Amino acid sequence: MKKEHCYKAGFIMKPHGLKGDVTIFLHPDSPADFRGLKTIFIEKNNALIPFFIENVSVRDEKAFIKLEDVSSPDEASRLKNCSIFLPKDSRPKLPAGDFYDDEIAEFEVIDEKEGPIGMAKLVERAGLNRFIIVDYQQKEIMIPVKPPLLKSINRSKKRITVNLPEGFLDI
Repeated sequence: MKKEHCYKAGFIMKPHGLKGDVTIFLHPDSPADFRGLKTIFIEKNNALIPFFIENVSVRDEKAFIKLEDVSSPDEASRLKNCSIFLPKDSRPKLPAGDFYDDEIAEFEVIDEKEGPIGMAKLVERAGLNRFIIVDYQQKEIMIPVKPPLLKSINRSKKRITVNLPEGFLDI
């Protein structure tokens, strides 16, 4: 599986128990029901390696997973801090106007008054708030992902339309 076809779902925090289980911290964009998964991809040496899931339990933002062929705490500890990836097509569809954080990278950002202002690089989170990071005239600006600033996202045209207040780009 190629990394560009996947999204980062979390990372392995530590071994869990005596049979090789691992504790995974789940990122906010992870699917709500981890229990339906049969395979996860673990990043080791910049490659995604498939691991089959034997058992899963989920509590809050953590999943406790027993992986096939990982049968001791020593084997599980070798996976500590490794990132977990899942295929993008395994994510639930979102309602119109909503998006996953990694979906909008390289979308063109257009202000209703100013016209094109730059390309979206990524989405950053600060507490419960999300911000689209945009390269604008050799500096980064942070646009809150909230109405009335965010007007629309067109996935097929890879375009984000915003309505920034006067002077926003001068800061």
